[in-house]
Amino acid sequence: MDRDVRSGAISRDLDCQLQMTHERFVTAMGDRLPAMPLEQKERYFALLSVLVAKLEDRAKPLQMVLRELVAEATPYVLSEMGNRPA
Repeated sequence: MDRDVRSGAISRDLDCQLQMTHERFVTAMGDRLPAMPLEQKERYFALLSVLVAKLEDRAKPLQMVLRELVAEATPYVLSEMGNRPA
């Protein structure tokens, strides 16, 4: 099999896997939302909003999006960790 054909097939397969994983994520979060306390929903929304806004900037490389997200998400993650029972 030609290398370009194989790479194309692998890329299409990963595209499908990413789409299915995204759909699973949406379903899983949809199932969790009703039981989430308001404060937790606010933190989740803040984090998700930042991620989506960064992803919408198609000129920004994904590596940069992830670096910025890690820096900006840290307070939300720490807040969430501090609110969990031991």
